[in-house]
Amino acid sequence: MTSHVSTVELRHGAKMPRVGLGTWPMSDREAETVIAQAIGLGYRLIDTAENYGNEAGVGRGIRASGVSREDVFVTTKFNRRWHGANLVAEAVSRSCDRLGVDYLDLMLIHWPNPAQDRYVEAWEGLAAMLKEGRVKAIGTSNFKPAHLDRVIAETGVVPDVNQIELNPLVTREAARSYHEKHGIVTESWAPLGGGGNSVLREPAVRDIAARIGITPGQVVLRWHLELGAVPIPKSSNRDRLADNLDVFGFELEPADIEAISALDQGEAMAADSDAFGH
Repeated sequence: MTSHVSTVELRHGAKMPRVGLGTWPMSDREAETVIAQAIGLGYRLIDTAENYGNEAGVGRGIRASGVSREDVFVTTKFNRRWHGANLVAEAVSRSCDRLGVDYLDLMLIHWPNPAQDRYVEAWEGLAAMLKEGRVKAIGTSNFKPAHLDRVIAETGVVPDVNQIELNPLVTREAARSYHEKHGIVTESWAPLGGGGNSVLREPAVRDIAARIGITPGQVVLRWHLELGAVPIPKSSNRDRLADNLDVFGFELEPADIEAISALDQGEAMAADSDAFGH
């Protein structure tokens, strides 16, 4: 099955699908099954991390899908123990080994961990991996504009992607504006609002869904696309997997986008990457 998902070209040349599959908190066993199924439905962007403990299952799922490695955009992330210019190569090698791949499409620094203050060194190490071709694109996760300012100023290398918590209750306008100014693609984790999914129960979202004849989840994912973000919703349910990918055949009205964005509860709703990380 050929994916119908459109792509966005990253600054270092890689083309990333505009909707992907998140895999937290899947086990190896669950990931293997769900990812093979998701790829069969048309997913081509798979997001995992060292800290999720499921890279091996993700790799097995990719192989079980029967789709060639080159047609799947594989993203993973490394923890703070690898924050060093000479340590990132080992993080990349270990992730590749667990995934059973020869290269990564996108590698991210999972959290900046500013108290440790080695994320600039980690970025130097990632930039070296990009030059060597072990990774096709490099980026950050949970970096604030102040963190991005430092890595760009001290290395001259701009991330392809910054993956941040982003949904209608925490719209991250300042971060998105910064990304747009610097040519960084915004990728949204917990795009549907996380475990409680209160976003999907919001009257504004449900009213739009009813009017268009789609699910509340499709409304929210389309909102991400309209903002220029790449959402990576997680689901293990086949019907929801299919629905989450089926968001390219309609558009939202400007008033719809405004109504959804008006649900924003402020930056304080997001995980504080100055205080949390691993």
